[in-house]
Amino acid sequence: MPVASIHQASRRSISPAQAGAPYATLPLAPDWLDALARLGHDAMTPLQASMLPAALSGRDVIVQVRRDRQANDRDDDSELALALAVLHRLDSRRFDVQALWLCPTPDAADRVARCMRGLAQSLGHIKVAMLCHGAPMRMQIDSLIHGAHIVVGTPGRLLDHVDAATLDLRAINTVVFDKADTLLELGYVDDIAFVASRCPRLRQTLLMHGSADADLPPDLARLGRLWMRRPHLISQPA
Repeated sequence: MPVASIHQASRRSISPAQAGAPYATLPLAPDWLDALARLGHDAMTPLQASMLPAALSGRDVIVQVRRDRQANDRDDDSELALALAVLHRLDSRRFDVQALWLCPTPDAADRVARCMRGLAQSLGHIKVAMLCHGAPMRMQIDSLIHGAHIVVGTPGRLLDHVDAATLDLRAINTVVFDKADTLLELGYVDDIAFVASRCPRLRQTLLMHGSADADLPPDLARLGRLWMRRPHLISQPA
């Protein structure tokens, strides 16, 4: 199905939230509403309002954000929204890796891990493991052995762990491709495809990318067709 057709069908089925509305209007557990309040987040930004209803519903979602001088603010908004979607589906009583978040660089992975840990801080029993080059494999393996709910990392190091059978992807229910345009620019397309092929088919996939163009880039459209189920497309203008 052409991407435009997917876009039209999906857009009719899910309405965005109202920008500026409180997070309590969303189907979030009280723990996450308390965590948002503790961190000073009291209302949804326009980007979050457009993303969260679809993401929290369990739908696959592609979010295209037009890059501009406010890119850092938009990155913060999108990271928080994606983190809420991941945590919303998490079963903290189950010590399996349930979410996989792919980032283009260790710095980006560190930002995501800090966001997730900040939200989960008051709960005290959700573990986030970061798997990137630059840290010893042995240390990362020990972290996985002791149990992790969420893995955040770069494709190359994630692939190392999959090849070494130290990262079990059988319980994954959410996969996030963050800054997917940069992932493809850095040549990670084959790594992304391999990791995605090892995750359960019945999962939620969330893809976030930035672009200077209004249309979805062809490589990302192909990624959506191959690894996502009727994704809901959201275009956030500059």
